[in-house]
Amino acid sequence: MNQKKYENITFEIEKDKAFLTINRPPLNVLNIATMEEMNDAITSLIDNKDIKVLIISSSGEKAFSAGVDVAEHTEDRVEKMLQVFHDVFRNLSKLDQVTLAALKGLTLGGGCEVAIFCDLIIAANNLKIGQPEIKLAVFPPIALLILPRLIGLKKASELLLTGKIIEAAEAEKMGLVNKVVPLESFDSELDVFIRPITELSLVGLKYSKKGISLGLETTFTEGLEKIEKVYLEEMMASEDAHEGLKAFMEKREPVWKNK
Repeated sequence: MNQKKYENITFEIEKDKAFLTINRPPLNVLNIATMEEMNDAITSLIDNKDIKVLIISSSGEKAFSAGVDVAEHTEDRVEKMLQVFHDVFRNLSKLDQVTLAALKGLTLGGGCEVAIFCDLIIAANNLKIGQPEIKLAVFPPIALLILPRLIGLKKASELLLTGKIIEAAEAEKMGLVNKVVPLESFDSELDVFIRPITELSLVGLKYSKKGISLGLETTFTEGLEKIEKVYLEEMMASEDAHEGLKAFMEKREPVWKNK
């Protein structure tokens, strides 16, 4: 396992998986220094052809993250805070890899935004998740963009306009998380959950993610036209697309090159 040293996070690479762990227990609050380290780790994966999935988790069982440090919302620091925080999402959006948030405990505010921006979410049954910013007379920009796409306008508005905190079962029921598992078996359940991803070609994952994003950003007609272009001009120009089709016809397991 390869590991780069940071003060507020840990970042480890194990074969085709990268693990970014927020390491500021007990609440794993996101201050500027932590988010700068997150950005450094995330950008190191851009154009990486070996890693297929980035797992973002946290130290301890009490909280994935209770959010961005309120002390840095001061008038003289809020602009930098917001820029560094939003760079996390700009950088995540550049990744070909599948991003997965692994949640335990409190997942609030900016912590919730990091989680819901990931492609997938697995949560322990002690999850408590929400966007309480409205109670401070402010709003969460990323959540305003993402939540209505994830769970629909009415449920998103309920969470955003009341600051309601919900538990794991309700989050799973409304489609906010993919799977809820027992806290005591979380690590083994996480391994099982990500195994199918690591068996796939990074090429297929990359262009599937790109197609999903294009479909959300445009009308059906425009989206289909753009997705067709990605399919024919980018994905079908890859070695792995041809290998996957050839392996299927030859009734054998594909040998991925991730290119």
